[in-house]
Amino acid sequence: MPWVSGVAVADRRACGWNRVSLPIRFTSDVTVPLSILDLALVGPGQTPADAFAASVAVARRAESLGYRRVWYAEHHNIPAIASSATSVVIAHVAAHTRVIRLGAGGIMLPNHAPLVIAEQFGTLEALHPGRIDLGLGRAPGTDPETFRALRRSESSADAFPEDVLELQGYLAGHSRFRGVDAIPGKGARVPLYILGSSLFGARLAAALGLPYAFASHFAPEELLDAVAVYRREFKPSAQLERPYVIAGFNVLAADTAGDARAQLSATLRSRVKALLGRGRSMTDGEADLLLATPAGQRVLKMTTCSAVGTPDEVRRDVEAFVDHCGADELIVVHPAQRLEDRLRSVELLAQAWELPARAPPGD
Repeated sequence: MPWVSGVAVADRRACGWNRVSLPIRFTSDVTVPLSILDLALVGPGQTPADAFAASVAVARRAESLGYRRVWYAEHHNIPAIASSATSVVIAHVAAHTRVIRLGAGGIMLPNHAPLVIAEQFGTLEALHPGRIDLGLGRAPGTDPETFRALRRSESSADAFPEDVLELQGYLAGHSRFRGVDAIPGKGARVPLYILGSSLFGARLAAALGLPYAFASHFAPEELLDAVAVYRREFKPSAQLERPYVIAGFNVLAADTAGDARAQLSATLRSRVKALLGRGRSMTDGEADLLLATPAGQRVLKMTTCSAVGTPDEVRRDVEAFVDHCGADELIVVHPAQRLEDRLRSVELLAQAWELPARAPPGD
């Protein structure tokens, strides 16, 4: 296992790819669209308000650089992530942008009644027509104790396929409950995406004819199998004629390799503190020691699908990953701890990928 700036880095071959052994065919005519998954990170000494301001800044920069969409993830009881009220965050960012698509990546549907989600995203679509996506996951997005605080039961996830169909009915204007409509939401036809990190989500997305987004940015183990199953079993639907795969990937792009490695060190330490620190303060040295434990190694494995380095290095790694897994779109996490580093990574990746920049819309 290699080491970067004193911090162990998981072997990226666990993600199913290796830049050295794969052909690199980076040309402008084979690129796929780039999008962003924003966790609304709350850094040390920051408040949720700071995180939301940063999310607006990232979305505005992504919009100007030609990224396709920005998604926000539902997580609960994690001090470093402020996107728990996902639909509210989407509304806030949408009010400060013009054309970029925004959505949930995703809403953890077992935590909610499908009617409520249909109303929320129907409202967003009415306010920002043609710009709203709705990604759906069946995990609780939190720990077991918080799951209970959400008034959910262990069987809630079992109803996920039926809940997706119920939600789909509300948005299509064909409610499965006589006399019950989502208002707003009825007929809004907000596009749905199934999120997952296993074969279950792949099969459900294929059966329903929906796009499939795989969480390879933190759970890469079944990526290739899931994509193969999804493409093999896909059935066309009113929303989608052919399979469409979005794959998650981490990127830390910087002007120098040394700066990128330093950002990686800070990111890994922050992640292990958040996931394993149990609320106590921890020095960088203590975080490094924790990363070397079996629990720390599991945290490291969450970052195996990553590119860290200069724009040229990142471009080659991203192209190799896309070429290997066959993604139709890449949704990128830029996990740098400082906003200025995150914005620079967003910018450098867009330049390396040759995204067509958008002209600022007129008032």
